[in-house]
Amino acid sequence: MPTTVRRRTERANRVLAGWVDRLPPVVRGVVTPDMVGFAVLGLLTFAVDLVLLAVLERVTVLPLPASVTLAYAVAFGLNYLLNRTLNFRSHAPVGPQLARFVVVIACDFGITLGVTTGLTTVGVDFRIARVAAAACVAVFTYSAYRWWVFRDTLPDRVRLLGSDALRS
Repeated sequence: MPTTVRRRTERANRVLAGWVDRLPPVVRGVVTPDMVGFAVLGLLTFAVDLVLLAVLERVTVLPLPASVTLAYAVAFGLNYLLNRTLNFRSHAPVGPQLARFVVVIACDFGITLGVTTGLTTVGVDFRIARVAAAACVAVFTYSAYRWWVFRDTLPDRVRLLGSDALRS
């Protein structure tokens, strides 16, 4: 990676999660910089998802599941790129990592589409339904990103100790 790109990436990572180091030690043990970065990038790409979904619902004749699918795909593609580059700063080969990512978003997508469509069917506004769906998948997605998709970025202690370190 060229030096200027690396510097920009490091600066963006500090902006995303650098303030975590100033938290009390007890909180720092629970709230990690990559968790904060994931949340910030997730909120950004979720906003992209909602705006695109609202635009698709307003200006196209696509059925809701198609609109949700298109908005979701764009947002998750952006989310992968930003998390890989800025948050987890992964240098692993893209192929296997992308394959793991696709499995995660397939699971997320099933929940998202099911909850969004199901709630709108019973009269909930599609925006509120989409927020509810996002809440259902946030914890799963973070865990999958950290310990499976971007596992090459785990601290050396965790990598050396293996699965025992993940339980502590």
